[in-house]
Amino acid sequence: MTKAKLTRRKLLAVTCGTMGVSLLSAARSPLRAARGQSLMWIQGQFKPTMTTLFWVGEQSDAENAFIPNDASYWDASWQSSFGGVDHPFERNGHWPAGFTPKENPFYVALPYGEFEEDNSLKHAARSVPWYRPGVSPLLKNHWVEIRRGEQSCFAQWEDVGPCNEDDFDYVFGEAATPLNSFDAKAGLDVSPAVWHHLGMTDNGITSWRFVDASDVPEGPWTEIVTRSDNNR
Repeated sequence: MTKAKLTRRKLLAVTCGTMGVSLLSAARSPLRAARGQSLMWIQGQFKPTMTTLFWVGEQSDAENAFIPNDASYWDASWQSSFGGVDHPFERNGHWPAGFTPKENPFYVALPYGEFEEDNSLKHAARSVPWYRPGVSPLLKNHWVEIRRGEQSCFAQWEDVGPCNEDDFDYVFGEAATPLNSFDAKAGLDVSPAVWHHLGMTDNGITSWRFVDASDVPEGPWTEIVTRSDNNR
């Protein structure tokens, strides 16, 4: 008998209690916010949120709800695709020490993923502001601007979290806070490059918003741009 595979989605459900979160999510009705045309997106408003550090190749432990980061929501071989472990304190400037990353070291995670367990598209995903039939990847690689005080940073969306995959109303709608109730209750994970660029030394409040690729200024975040498709 083939052993059942513990998928990343199931792991999130076990460690972060997504069953309870799903009830809250349904009550908030992501499609209701989508019919309002995702006001945050239209107005380009920043959302302040508690922000935590994560990285490619991060080991699973109590601090990250025992969710390993050798794979991402969109890339089953994320660590290999990136080129190694993006260690947060062994750095060569914005890059990890010891190797040149093959993908952008400026990356984030937000708590919405567009796929059902069978890889079909969620109904709510059709209300993503830039959705078009056949567009792939739909969410992966999209640009985000993050601010902390006077510092501004740009990064690409490369994973789903913290601790939720179905928080459409927070990511695309009018909800001011995420559904995540784990630990710091963060609504954004940022990579070591983003963390250090913003001068962060501990979990703290940043503000974020989506931006079009054409609006991203030149900077260390454009030295290596991730263009890979989904690899689930």
